[in-house]
Amino acid sequence: MTSSFESLRLEFGDRLRRLREQAGLDGKDLAARLGWQASKVSKIERGKQTATDSDLVDILDALAVPDAEAEQLRQQLRDLRLKQLAWRRQLRAGHRDRQRQDLVDEQTAHTIRIVDIMAVPGVLQTADYARAIFATQADLLEVPVSDIDEAVAVRMQRQHVLYDSSKTIDILIAEATLMHPVCTPAQMVAQVDRLVSATSLPGVRVGLLPAYRPLPHLLPHGFWIVDDVVSIEKVTGEARETDPEQVEIYGKLTDRLWSAAVAGDKARALLLSCGQRWTELAR
Repeated sequence: MTSSFESLRLEFGDRLRRLREQAGLDGKDLAARLGWQASKVSKIERGKQTATDSDLVDILDALAVPDAEAEQLRQQLRDLRLKQLAWRRQLRAGHRDRQRQDLVDEQTAHTIRIVDIMAVPGVLQTADYARAIFATQADLLEVPVSDIDEAVAVRMQRQHVLYDSSKTIDILIAEATLMHPVCTPAQMVAQVDRLVSATSLPGVRVGLLPAYRPLPHLLPHGFWIVDDVVSIEKVTGEARETDPEQVEIYGKLTDRLWSAAVAGDKARALLLSCGQRWTELAR
């Protein structure tokens, strides 16, 4: 989701929190009045969950919010829903604009940490690999395919970030990402070669999680940490985590995964072995 949507949701939650505190209630007290789990109050106030219209009505009644301020909050929630809808429409409109948003986020970032378990990360994809990824997503999500070439071009432009010496970048991928092809064997050969080259990029740490190696924690999905925001790509869209405690957990998980990874010469040897297998399949 776009950062503007998340900032609006956090602002809305902060406002509700201040009203609760002015009423002399803690989160558990309000949850008890509403018949909710305390976690629901916490998620809404911390901007991790969008309140429904009925949720807001219940909160306004429980806190006896004056009519004028209550109407402001109802309008704020309507604006928030419009912003959320715009993000969903952006995804349905195609891939290009989403790639442009990532381009801006990465260009302004100081630190980028990537963990991927089922696909080569976009900043290391070849054009053929990226095109195949976009095509399969478009087919599943029933989004337009007309902008795929433009989306690929923007994704290739995003890779310029790898040559920015002012940034700290580490990229960790599972060997399994190279075992399930999304394109032809010949194109997979080129993709593996791209990864081999990336292991020699100055200022960029590239590592692999070898198959059959125990991991310190099982991964349900890959993720990106761009400065203090975690992006989690799901099947139907993307979620972003901005809560400092949650972001810290993802950072800790990344550190632990690197303890099971190989880098440098060992990573190159593993990649060359994968490339050889695809070369044989391409014959």
